[in-house]
Amino acid sequence: MTKPSRIGNQPYYLSSRMDYLRENFIHPPFDYEHELLEAIRLGDEHRAMAMLRTINELEAAVLASYPLRSKKNALIASCTLFTRAIIKGGVDAEIAFHLSDTLILEIEKMTEVERLIHFEYEMLVQFVSMIRSEKEELTYSHIVNLSIYYIREHIFEALSLQSVADYLKVHPSYLSDRFKKETGLPLTTFINQRKIEESKHLLTNTNQSISEIAFTFKFCSQSYYTQIFKNFTGMTPRKFRMSGAGQS
Repeated sequence: MTKPSRIGNQPYYLSSRMDYLRENFIHPPFDYEHELLEAIRLGDEHRAMAMLRTINELEAAVLASYPLRSKKNALIASCTLFTRAIIKGGVDAEIAFHLSDTLILEIEKMTEVERLIHFEYEMLVQFVSMIRSEKEELTYSHIVNLSIYYIREHIFEALSLQSVADYLKVHPSYLSDRFKKETGLPLTTFINQRKIEESKHLLTNTNQSISEIAFTFKFCSQSYYTQIFKNFTGMTPRKFRMSGAGQS
């Protein structure tokens, strides 16, 4: 029988546990984490965002020697849990894991802790959006459903009729006609509508500036973002944030 590894006079796992307690590594209470994951599974955006804010107000665990690596490890762990939550909620596992892989690659590219802090909320938006969209009973054709899926998955990128058509390998005019006929909206209007809806989460749940949010969703300028936001909501992003309209 193999003897347990030892450090000095202590078995490794016991020594590690003692170090853990001495360093006061903190993890959120299990019931907080459970409530967050349940909110994601149910597509409850307000509850999910509220729980994430509550968890982030606690002292964070140290998961690496360097703050940047530690935060990346924490986000990758969260991404894994969020992925399991939406699979449990009914999202196809392959689609869920593809989203997870994409987000983890983005996490690894980041070089600032502050950007990672904002990205955690952006990541949650994508998972909640996916589970909510999955629960919608869509009666559209396959090509329109694929368009909606592509837009949802790439909501933080610069999207256009041409880019979606290129992905689907169809002519832009054909896609434009088909999309408007089935949904009642031009595809570019749908893209802007989705970006505005998703941006509301960041306005109400983060301290990102309006210019940063406009950049996050790849609007060409803050003024253009403000104009589009007002077209859809009747108020500017600043007034929306001050009114607390996105809070439950």
